[in-house]
Amino acid sequence: MHRYIAEFIGTFWLVLGGCGSAVLTIGFPATGTSLLVVSLAFGLATLTMGFAIGHISGCHLNPAVSIGLWAGGRFPARELPYYTVSQILGALIAAGVLYLVASGKPGFDFSHGFGANGYGKHSPGGYDLISALLVEVVMTMIFLFVILGSTDRRAPRNVAPLASGLCLTLIYLASIPVTNGSINPARSTGIALLVGDWALAQLWLFWVAPILGGLLGAILYRMVSGAWRDQEEDDRRRQLENNGKRAV
Repeated sequence: MHRYIAEFIGTFWLVLGGCGSAVLTIGFPATGTSLLVVSLAFGLATLTMGFAIGHISGCHLNPAVSIGLWAGGRFPARELPYYTVSQILGALIAAGVLYLVASGKPGFDFSHGFGANGYGKHSPGGYDLISALLVEVVMTMIFLFVILGSTDRRAPRNVAPLASGLCLTLIYLASIPVTNGSINPARSTGIALLVGDWALAQLWLFWVAPILGGLLGAILYRMVSGAWRDQEEDDRRRQLENNGKRAV
């Protein structure tokens, strides 16, 4: 249970910090809601929670990451439903808190999208469905590749939070103009449930694309790192050991 609570808290912080940086700074033209500000907010939320709960739950904060880690041989399938529910609940509660804060300003409405993800006329840059699909798949694929690489037993110790945070910052710099930056079905769901309407109608893409990207990232890393070869060698070694025991 402590792992699920950690995922809830971590995803809560990711959505509150990341989406909050977009929603709450929009009324301050002097500072502005820039790509860099919002991208750094998501990256810093990931980095800080990586150090805070990485040793507890692995700091997934994202169903696509959990699924990608499972595909990469790093996470048991039986934990996926519990992690996913914890992440969605964390994102939803964060969206609710953000709404309560933002609605305290006179004239507040959802006309700016409240950080919801979208394509077509709901894309910040007007990008179509195909562009949104490609960005979400490719960016999530690279994110999983970086996560798997930085948490590999051969990688330097304690670099994973920094690598993941910086990678996510770069991802959001490139993806916000296209989809408002999802890469995370939980983050998209929490905000879409409050916005409703078009955000819920387009939510399917922000489940399908990140999950597909996560699976591709896991496959790519296992190919590059030789993980499949190592696993095959371990399987052969265990088979030989079992044969030897039966012979005795």
